[in-house]
Amino acid sequence: MEAVVKFIGHIETPYKYIDECPRNIESNGPLCSLVVKEELLDGLLGLSAGQEILILYWFENVDRKRLQQNSRKTAEFSGVFALRTPNRPNPIGAAVVKIEKIENKIIYVKGLDCLNGTPLLDIKPAKTGE
Repeated sequence: MEAVVKFIGHIETPYKYIDECPRNIESNGPLCSLVVKEELLDGLLGLSAGQEILILYWFENVDRKRLQQNSRKTAEFSGVFALRTPNRPNPIGAAVVKIEKIENKIIYVKGLDCLNGTPLLDIKPAKTGE
């Protein structure tokens, strides 16, 4: 079975190279932008500053066959499911972040751990029932 994934936009961060990226989400990190495709902007209705959201994103140019590697943080050798590495069978990144502001239909958050231009998969409220 195969799945078809459609990117809903992209993420803008200050990072051009993987070595510049933080090892995890940094709540006080630099401002990052979630840029949603024009035809999907109606889906932002109901989101507001201060709300926590779960974002899913797609790591590109990664080793999808690698199942073990050294942690960049501790250097310990571990399986990819025990790490936040982008190298994994399905290179999906996930982050729970607070919306700092929404301006000109762009959502601003802080401290993402991905490269500039990373494809955006989805945005969801971080808490159930919202």
